[in-house]
Amino acid sequence: MPKHGKKYLEALKKVDPMRLYTPDEALQLVRDTSYVKFDSTVEVHMRLGIDPRHADQNIRTTVALPHGTGKSMRVLVFAQTDGVRIAEDAGADVVGNDELIARIDKENFFDFDVAIATPDMMSKVGRLGRKLGPRGLMPNPKSGTVVQLDDLANTIREVKGGRVEFRNDRTGLLHVAIGKLSFSDEQLYQNMATLMDAVRVAKPSGAKGTYIRTVTLTSTMGPGVSVSPSEAQAMKV
Repeated sequence: MPKHGKKYLEALKKVDPMRLYTPDEALQLVRDTSYVKFDSTVEVHMRLGIDPRHADQNIRTTVALPHGTGKSMRVLVFAQTDGVRIAEDAGADVVGNDELIARIDKENFFDFDVAIATPDMMSKVGRLGRKLGPRGLMPNPKSGTVVQLDDLANTIREVKGGRVEFRNDRTGLLHVAIGKLSFSDEQLYQNMATLMDAVRVAKPSGAKGTYIRTVTLTSTMGPGVSVSPSEAQAMKV
């Protein structure tokens, strides 16, 4: 069992493990229990009432957080002809087609956070599946990263502005960053409320019983703070 340091153990004393906090209380407690010297990331972790063994119960979608995550997103776009110009004008960090695919394939170029592709590029991009897939970088219609030319510019701006993808892991958990501790209380609250709404909307039709079972807030290296699932789901932007 991993051992925690003195600072973590002191922070942990402030959290009542038997209590379910309101979202406002939990956000304040996450601030109070952060002891690192850098700008911590605030994350929401949820246990869902889904069976990940069934494809129709897995969740994979996106949400545009109103205040972003505090992280600068490097966007790569696979496009050709007009798509190259549109992507560059919209602020994409890396844009290309055949040469870019070869660079990733032969040189293992992965200096980007999100990859977007136009449909006419997917037959070529498909060969990168073994390299991009395990890293969560493969363009996919379900994650909104395979887009028509008409939607390309808007998608790039959304991703750079704070749109995040979330999906459950093999145990039915969600892990989503909602900002930094340098954000205001209102910004973190609104980001969390937006995420909760997106998770509700994404509920699979095959999910049985209680859908959102547990909600936990935490900061980088800080202790987890349990939030009342019912109050979390009642949050309004």
